Amino acid sequence: MSVGFPRAPEALRGTGAETPVPAAQAPAPLTPSVADPAPLGLAAFAMTTFALSIANTNIWGGGAKAALALALVYGGTAQLLAGMWEFVRKNTFGALAFTSFGAFWISYYVLLKFIVPGISSPATVSVAVGVFLLGWTIFTAYMTVASFRVSGAVVAVFVFLTATFVLLTVGAFDNLANVTKAGGWVGIATAAAAWYASFAGVVNETFKRILIPTLPLAPRASSH
Repeated sequence: MSVGFPRAPEALRGTGAETPVPAAQAPAPLTPSVADPAPLGLAAFAMTTFALSIANTNIWGGGAKAALALALVYGGTAQLLAGMWEFVRKNTFGALAFTSFGAFWISYYVLLKFIVPGISSPATVSVAVGVFLLGWTIFTAYMTVASFRVSGAVVAVFVFLTATFVLLTVGAFDNLANVTKAGGWVGIATAAAAWYASFAGVVNETFKRILIPTLPLAPRASSH
């Protein structure tokens, strides 16, 4: 399952009145130069989001430590690489989404590891974390609009993620533990949706047929 837009076939040259090109001379169909990086990016995002959300719900507070490690390596670095490969595939949506959220997790690591410990005022910490989350809420909200041209599975990820960021932002600014906890529960749903999309992508690609539905929303290119 690719989170990008399907490519339209290249236009055929000529006026249509020319002699058809023999099959032996017809150009071979273009194939991507790299494998689909979407399942990797989605899996990296899902696991890191799950660990942090487990901590936010207070189910296992130690999940925050796991999330911090995942944020730098899997959610951050691996997802950033997935975004770079989406650029190679000329997939604007996937490139922007994976690169940005890879950077989100790396910046989250920097914020929690280096910035917040140096802030002495709890009120300043709330504002710093709140502004950080607010910016990502805005980004995720407009990416949700674009996701409606991708697939139902990707739409679910972005709708849940937008709701998660809204709750976490409000919880951070106003120090509302219950709102942050609610954001953790919605975050678990976000992780589940991302894992499903990743699962569908790798299974469908490996079996070379649709076994796990993703509900594509982009119109298919017409065949001639």
